Order: sequence, then structure tokens, then C-alpha cells
Amino acid sequence: MVAANGSKLLALETSSEWCSAALWLDGQVLSREALAGQTHSEQLLPMVEELLGEAGVSLAALHAIAFGSGPGSFTGLRIACGVAQGLAFAAGLPVVTVTSLLALAEASGGERVISCLDARMGELYFAAYRREGEEWRCVHEPMLCQPGAAPMVEGDGWTGVGSGFAVHGAVLAARYQGRLRARRPDVHPSAHEVAVLAARRYALGLVLPPEQAVPLYLRDRVALTVDERESLRRATDAAGTS
Repeated sequence: MVAANGSKLLALETSSEWCSAALWLDGQVLSREALAGQTHSEQLLPMVEELLGEAGVSLAALHAIAFGSGPGSFTGLRIACGVAQGLAFAAGLPVVTVTSLLALAEASGGERVISCLDARMGELYFAAYRREGEEWRCVHEPMLCQPGAAPMVEGDGWTGVGSGFAVHGAVLAARYQGRLRARRPDVHPSAHEVAVLAARRYALGLVLPPEQAVPLYLRDRVALTVDERESLRRATDAAGTS
């Protein structure tokens, strides 16, 4: 397998309200990013075309297509996955998947990271990672949970990152009291970090044929009943005051 610093990859990330694309070129990263709201499908391919044009690289010259596989917005995940599959099929390339929570950890600047994305409906997408050299070890696998029930981590010096800390900061701060070194609620998953992580995975041979690359869905429905929402609100409030 080609070494990470000798590879060329395109990375896509649309799991949140941000839309981004990046090119990994022999260790250098070019990227584009915009706060897209609901316009990911309109902005993503133009970003890709701009990057390829700026680098003077054709799609066929790449080694793989990577995308942030989630968890995150259902629509956003489908867009990134669909575009990655389409481009990979067209160019005969493999696909590399990178979880959005791991991309958050990479962007955090921390060595021990609690990645939390707001999942709406009073819930979080959660994972915890520890850096070991240039690699990340997963301490807690990605999961969907209520803020007050987020898994506990051992020791201190943890960095809390992601929109989950923006929306549920008080509950999470109480839960991880004495364990957090810093909180970075403004950080979001980005194609830049997906590209960096995907290059490492590509070098290890962790690639998939396009048809096997799928988003990481952690929720099987997107709406709660009125009674469920009220029950969840009471449970969250109780967790925040315990």
C-alpha cells in the first residue's frame, strides 16, 4: 500500500450544518468550507471542482475518496456518502470512511478527547478517544445517549469538543467535573481532519469498495411523541441537577 505521505485523496464532510471538502496531496491539505445550512448538495460538488482545479489534479489521479461517515444529520450523511460513492464508481477508486466524532477529536488539539455532537431531541452522539503517537485509540465507541448518561472516563486532562458541549454544556460539565482540561464547543467535523485521518487509514489498507461504504446511523427514527419529549426533558433536567 502507498504510504500516507505519498497518496492523493479527496475528503468530504457534510454531517453537520457545515459543508467541506479537502484534498490530501502527498502530506499537504487543500480545503474548502462553508456554513451551508440545508444547501450541502448545492455546494459540495463545486467545492470539489475548485479543489481539483486549484491542485491541477484529475479525479482519476487520486488514490481514494474519503467521507465523514457520521454520526450526524441524516440528510448530510446521505449526501456525503452518495457523492463519495458516485465519484469513486466513476473513477474506479476505493472509499475510506472516517467517523465524524473521530474527526472532532483530531481537530480538538487534545490528547484525551470526549467528542459530543448535538443529536437533537435531548440526546448526544458521543465517543471518547486517546491519542497514542499519531494514532487514536477508541476509549468509548460512538453511541447515542442522553447527556446525563454519557459514559464516564478515567482520569483527568480531557478535552470536551463539539456542539454537544454547546447545547448541553452545563450537564456535561457537571458529569465530568474534575476531568475536563478544556472545552471547545465551537469545533465541528471538517473535511480537513477527515483527509488527515483517511490518509492514515489508506496507508494501512483500510479501504472499501464504493458499494460497501455506508453512513454510521445511531438513531433509527427522527421524532419523539409529545409524551416522550416531556419524559426526556424531565430526565435531562434531573441529570443536570444531580
